[in-house]
Amino acid sequence: MNSTRRSFLKTSAAVTTAALANPYETLARNIPANFKTGKMKFSFRPYTIQLRHTFTLSVMSRTTTPAMLTEIEYNGVVGYGEASMPPYLGESHESATKFLSRVDLSKYENPFELETILADIDAIEPKNPAAKASVDIALHDLVGKLLSQPWYNIWGFDKNKAPFTTFTIAIDTPEVVREKMKEAGGFKILKVKLGKSKESDKEMIETIRSMSDVPLTADPNQGWKDKNYALEMAHWLKEKNVKYIEQPLPKEQQDDIAWLTERSPLPILADESFQRLPDMKKIQGAYSGIVIKLMKSTGMREAHKMVLLARALGLKIMLGCMTETSCAISAASHLSPMVDWADLDGALLIKNDIFDGMKVVDGKCVLSDRPGIGVKKSA
Repeated sequence: MNSTRRSFLKTSAAVTTAALANPYETLARNIPANFKTGKMKFSFRPYTIQLRHTFTLSVMSRTTTPAMLTEIEYNGVVGYGEASMPPYLGESHESATKFLSRVDLSKYENPFELETILADIDAIEPKNPAAKASVDIALHDLVGKLLSQPWYNIWGFDKNKAPFTTFTIAIDTPEVVREKMKEAGGFKILKVKLGKSKESDKEMIETIRSMSDVPLTADPNQGWKDKNYALEMAHWLKEKNVKYIEQPLPKEQQDDIAWLTERSPLPILADESFQRLPDMKKIQGAYSGIVIKLMKSTGMREAHKMVLLARALGLKIMLGCMTETSCAISAASHLSPMVDWADLDGALLIKNDIFDGMKVVDGKCVLSDRPGIGVKKSA
């Protein structure tokens, strides 16, 4: 076990309790004076997200993403939620429908008891993190509206500290990459998908560098298989002003990843290796930081705990997304003031967004002042 892992294990036991102090404990004890009891009504419907361009990763390509849109109505107030389910993660309209059909919110009289309600939802069955996130997001939206506050205020975060977001350039031909670069005008940092081959990786970077000198981030999506090649690429990418690398090697190669992290001139972030909060122990300090996505974490409740624990452990944090509407993107944005980097461009990559929420202005995340997660349904 290397020194980084030993330090991680010693530190994690000491900070976990403090870091995971429950931010929801006081909600049920601070119900607004005008609050009236009632029953929550839960509904959901399938939706297909349409992408502006074919989205190519090291392992697959797609032009659409299956999604599930959820609503929770309580005394005339409606909270909105979303599950975005890229096929490679194993969820679908069918699996989400099966899971969400088992969700019964009518038995809870107090929507402010988020910890209890969402723990019960999580316990219905294993997996289904995106479907669970769709309930979590809708419930947070509802409670924020009942409190007449956006969630960054409830959590005590300064919205002005929200970072710049990357804009994603997926794997493609130089001609298409140049077209995508035209759409990226105004962004201060770009995310580049890599991992197809050494020649393709370098061609992608060189094509972008022929048009722009803005900082880049790299995401091979487990596409590199050899640790020595990964280290060679890390040094080359640093020379090209790349800031960090997401999940360069397959998640099963954790010893190789730890070896790479110790030697890499760039931070190595855990993405596919890091899904739920207990995975913090599994990665055992083999990475420089983590990638948090609501669709992996089951939503805002657990993602918030991840942020607190990562901060206590001194890990870097990148807040990411799938291809999502502004519903899920806006939900994630309330955590953004507490992270090092953000990749919240998912709604910008699609052509049928039906929500208005967080904006990207000159590349910076600008959080909505509306209560809840800050969205308005536009269709």
